[in-house]
Amino acid sequence: MKGWVKALLLALSVLAAPSYSASDSPSTSEQAIMDAGIELFGTLTQGSLIRGRATAGSQIWFNDQPLSVAPDGQFVFGIGRDADLEHQLKVKSAAGKKTVPLQFTARSYDIQYVEGVAQRYVSPPAEVLARIRQDSVDVRQARSVQSELTYAFAQPVWPAYGRISGVYGSQRVFNGEPRNPHFGLDIAAPTGSPVYAPLPGVVTLVKDLYYSGLTIILDHGYGVSSTLMHLDAFHVELGDKVGQGQLVADMGATGRVTGPHLDWRINWYQERLDPALLMPEDAPPAQP
Repeated sequence: MKGWVKALLLALSVLAAPSYSASDSPSTSEQAIMDAGIELFGTLTQGSLIRGRATAGSQIWFNDQPLSVAPDGQFVFGIGRDADLEHQLKVKSAAGKKTVPLQFTARSYDIQYVEGVAQRYVSPPAEVLARIRQDSVDVRQARSVQSELTYAFAQPVWPAYGRISGVYGSQRVFNGEPRNPHFGLDIAAPTGSPVYAPLPGVVTLVKDLYYSGLTIILDHGYGVSSTLMHLDAFHVELGDKVGQGQLVADMGATGRVTGPHLDWRINWYQERLDPALLMPEDAPPAQP
């Protein structure tokens, strides 16, 4: 395995937590999942998107939040970077009502402490604050879309080729003041490199944002969306339907960055999750 791939896997620092299926040797929690007539797919760890399947017609709650369930019984949910580790699913079906405890694992993240940074590099100037607030409103609205597209349950493809230059969850502390964690996976390549749709979807945001530069958000259905940031050029427009692997943008260095790369994010509504947990172990190749 290439050294940089090993570094990526080490940086993810995920404590192993298996996907559940009927073929596993069941623990108490796994037995409760099977008794409820559901399957879960994904790693039960912080920052993870979990897909599931229940019998058709089931009603499901994640903690006390009702989940939208597809006609075939598929559903999805996720927890954030620093979320609590104990959660539960409530399942109501023709077989009755079940409560399923879920135990997630904690992750460790790369935290960098930097002192002596000039204030102008830490906080944005006052004249752009209104723009930043509007950007936040637009992004939140795009990630609040509730559609019945079923692309959220498919396997993503890599949206770009290049070197992994940043991982989910990392954070910097400037002059003792913690900055927002990094919520995406960075793939570095030259400006103009192609950026593809990781899943089919509908474009819900195409905008130049202060922090993330030229940005696209794609709705994949059931609250799941992708964000593609720091682009150099758009190849889609608001409302466009895109196919998996379709060219949607060129990679760039727009927004608050130091070099060209793609910042790829996966969201479940307002929860920002780790795209790497959805992908095979091997990182994207340097060439298509």
